[in-house]
Amino acid sequence: MTTGKDKNAGKRLAWRGSTSAATAVGNRPAGRDGWAQPPTPGAAKTGARLRRRNLTPKANPTNAVHPGAWWIWALGLGTAATRTTNPLLLTLLIGVAGYVVAARRSEAPWARSYGAFVKLGIAVLGIRLAFAILLGSPIPGTHVIVTLPEVPLPHWAQGIRIGGRVTAEGLVFALYDGLKLATLLICVGAANALANPARLLKSLPGALYEAGVAVVVALTFAPNLIADAQRLRAARRLRGRADRGLRGLLHVGLPVLEGALERSVALAAAMDARGYGRTAEVPPAVRRTTAALTLGGLLGVCAGTYGLLTAEGGTYGLPVLLAGLAAALGGLWLGGRRSLRTRYRPDAWGVRAWLVAGSGVAVAALLIVSASYDPSALRPGVVPLMAPTLPLRPAAAILLGLLPAFVTPAPAPPTPTPRKQPS
Repeated sequence: MTTGKDKNAGKRLAWRGSTSAATAVGNRPAGRDGWAQPPTPGAAKTGARLRRRNLTPKANPTNAVHPGAWWIWALGLGTAATRTTNPLLLTLLIGVAGYVVAARRSEAPWARSYGAFVKLGIAVLGIRLAFAILLGSPIPGTHVIVTLPEVPLPHWAQGIRIGGRVTAEGLVFALYDGLKLATLLICVGAANALANPARLLKSLPGALYEAGVAVVVALTFAPNLIADAQRLRAARRLRGRADRGLRGLLHVGLPVLEGALERSVALAAAMDARGYGRTAEVPPAVRRTTAALTLGGLLGVCAGTYGLLTAEGGTYGLPVLLAGLAAALGGLWLGGRRSLRTRYRPDAWGVRAWLVAGSGVAVAALLIVSASYDPSALRPGVVPLMAPTLPLRPAAAILLGLLPAFVTPAPAPPTPTPRKQPS
């Protein structure tokens, strides 16, 4: 039998639960007496701001962007970098790639390799400047910075010198050339940090499956090696041991190589267990046709690309390129009949993928057009030495590369590690 005191306690608990629910829904904090207080003046604005923040969807396997779109976007930025030596435009390209990576990079191990590509680009730039200082530059200059002692070379090494005059024009030319190569490496690093290598492998045609496995394994293991090296160096620092210098490199390098070997053996066993390497029987005529189409198509693509890049081949370059591309695609389609691989839940090429790939292609196309109309703005001269200017139209075209940072879903936040409660 329930007493009146128990009934009052149950009503009190039910009333408190309903008050808490109303408080959670209405964003109205409860006071000391349990009654919901009137909303504060800034509560509505805060709620609206939070709702606007949640408009960007979180990335999941159903709405993730196709990895091929990220590679097309990055290659478009890299193509634009090859069309200019203007340091302002190249710096803008690096900034665009870095902003998109910072906004859409996930917490996966292969997504942490972007910093390594940036360091590699800086190293390439430094090596290019060092070569210009030690070995000289083909660019004549009148502004001598320093004169190094020149090493005498035999007569058969004419045209090569070690030391001598270091001019400002030669250094500026080396800086422009090295910055272009560094920008290209950073764009490739952006694609490697944004595109999932495993999903990219599933999107390759059957004829390129074996080559794609080799490339994807290499691209996957490189970030894992970097992550292993960072983890081991952090562990040595926590133990009070040196992690730099030759001794630290030996103590860190051996465990990293051992882990890479174990990972390779495990991958080989997994591939063998899944029947990797099995091929279907096709007639000899189909094999010969596939080889002829693929080889002829690739030669046509190379010849057509060369024709487009030269002034003399402007008439035949585009038709040869299209014909070679069609032949290569036909060869790849026939070669895919030898593969017994099936696809489980293939990645869909949606609207977001079109926008991402289209932004990269648009940047490359607009920079190519700008280079033909105003080459002096995209390739500033160094003799005589002059300060580069920022052309507005190419700069606006490069800013189109920021589109993936706004149309793609945001990466999912890392799952917090549950803390063990003290007993």
